[in-house]
Amino acid sequence: MRIPKAFYFTMFSALSLFSPFLTLYYEGLGLTGRQIGMLASIVPFVTLFSASVWSGIADATQKHRWVLVGSAVSMWFAVLAITRTQNFNLLIPIVVWYALSFAPILPLVDNSVVVALGAEKENYGRIRVWGSYGWALCAFVSGWIVDWAGLPWLFMVSLAIYACMVFVATQVDIHPVPLRRSFSSGFWELMGNRAWIWFLLVTLAGGMCLTLIMNYLFLYLDQMGASGSIMGYSLTIATLSEIPVFLTAHRFLKRWNPQLLIGVALAAFVVRAFAYVAMTEPWQVLPISLLHSFSFGLLWLAGVQYADDIAPEGLGTTAQGMFGGVFGGMGAALGALLGGFLYEIDPAAVFSWAGWISLAALLSFVWANWRAFRLADVPPAH
Repeated sequence: MRIPKAFYFTMFSALSLFSPFLTLYYEGLGLTGRQIGMLASIVPFVTLFSASVWSGIADATQKHRWVLVGSAVSMWFAVLAITRTQNFNLLIPIVVWYALSFAPILPLVDNSVVVALGAEKENYGRIRVWGSYGWALCAFVSGWIVDWAGLPWLFMVSLAIYACMVFVATQVDIHPVPLRRSFSSGFWELMGNRAWIWFLLVTLAGGMCLTLIMNYLFLYLDQMGASGSIMGYSLTIATLSEIPVFLTAHRFLKRWNPQLLIGVALAAFVVRAFAYVAMTEPWQVLPISLLHSFSFGLLWLAGVQYADDIAPEGLGTTAQGMFGGVFGGMGAALGALLGGFLYEIDPAAVFSWAGWISLAALLSFVWANWRAFRLADVPPAH
């Protein structure tokens, strides 16, 4: 499992130096809040469809490696183009290109790791945690780079790490599961599963909440007078908080079913969002960032497990692609668009809405999965 660990490490290292600072880059170009919201919504909106489509193509054709390596190479060139473009109209197609390239990468690697682990798939978090190590390390220095050298140098370092990710992608050992029946038959079985649809709806809400936080927190902190260092430290703390959850998630997943853990994650999102609204000083973002562990971290781990549990045989990548597509796709797109509108009215309203959306999702999910919550001590079937 050294290669998957290296992949997660390099990919999330590069992402931590690139994606959180894009809104600041767009603002520096003189773009309006609505233009920033539009650009921020392109990646998740395209991801919604392309993650599912590319993952489905990989499962249907069994060409998982070609899809992974081709996407990684294309992604590097797209990042380069974004950081060299200053015109809004030109940025639109380039960001679409980036989204198309990025979408299938994580579902392919996640599914490969889960398949390779077999009966011990609850140990996925102990592999995925290397992404947290990479994100935390680079987020820690990102604020210093911004303060001392500026965004252009930050993006140059990101491109160098992305190049390392491309090389590692060529070494990933893909473990596709052969289809036992037609792809279309398995796909429609998955889409006809009511529990799967409820899960995707909750995933939608989680993606909206996380995007409202990630896309607009730095702008909110900037208005409060926060330094680049505080922004970088908040990323570092949030990521470090994931690590204990990822390392111990196998115990959670053996003891409790994924539905309960998803409910806990949604509750953490509620507390986290309203805590941002209550901030009066920039430094207060640091302790609040600790809630990232039980909001995003637990939701993602339980989601990967649940998607694998419910997917028909041979459609694991498709299920992971749909999970990622709805979470980082539709949910993130709606969150980005809503956030752009709310930010121009009142920056604090962005986080207030995130809290109410998470609360609504939590209550509806508990209602729809009441039996699973009553049987919370029963672990998922393997």
